[in-house]
Amino acid sequence: MSSLRQAFCFLTILPIPYPQQLQFKDLGKSARWFPLVGLVIGLLLAGLRWVLGLIFPPLLVGILVVAAWALLTGGLHLDGLADCGDGLLVSAAPERRLEILKDSRLGSFGALTLIFHLLIKVATVSLLTTPIAWFALPAAAAMGRAMLVWSATRPFARPGGMGETFANGLAKPVQWLPWVILAVGLPMMGVGWLAIPAILLSILLTLAIQRMAARRLGGLTGDVLGLVVELVETAVLLIMVIQ
Repeated sequence: MSSLRQAFCFLTILPIPYPQQLQFKDLGKSARWFPLVGLVIGLLLAGLRWVLGLIFPPLLVGILVVAAWALLTGGLHLDGLADCGDGLLVSAAPERRLEILKDSRLGSFGALTLIFHLLIKVATVSLLTTPIAWFALPAAAAMGRAMLVWSATRPFARPGGMGETFANGLAKPVQWLPWVILAVGLPMMGVGWLAIPAILLSILLTLAIQRMAARRLGGLTGDVLGLVVELVETAVLLIMVIQ
């Protein structure tokens, strides 16, 4: 179960003991557990939302839950989202876009992307009803990481980059696909017919991101994988607030 612990250590700040230093090149072996880690993250957030909902109004609950979401994941995927806002939206050659992605400074496009994304995420969490939140938050977090694993099978822009290093260690689909289906399927069963548009939108959105990255960057990067997680999570939540 060391690969499961490794997945939790990489994707969360939970104090889970790991016997050795995390090696990025070994993360691909733990990727099959990523959706399961997302499921746990979602359940923790749903529990927090329920407790906060007993005390605070919905808007404040949404703000606090999204803040806890970012804290629990160490802002890992939000960083990729902001970097992609700078790199993908600027008018430049693919080589220049890749340079922008590597720049640690936050530009105007990245800041605006991050702000609008968090506003939408706060709004959707605020609008979730308590019964569906127990399924919607785990479904969103699991689906985001499932789409990350799928995206990691696509070509990468930078040879030897962190994203490609991760992908090179990825197990064959037969080894991770059943865990993806299980982690995503369990919470999706609780949302009824909303599961269908949520799954379809997640797939279409991921395909669109993959295509944009291929066209504008020449392939995927680690930041693009973070973008996939964040946008898919929010897309699933948007579906879940449909009345």
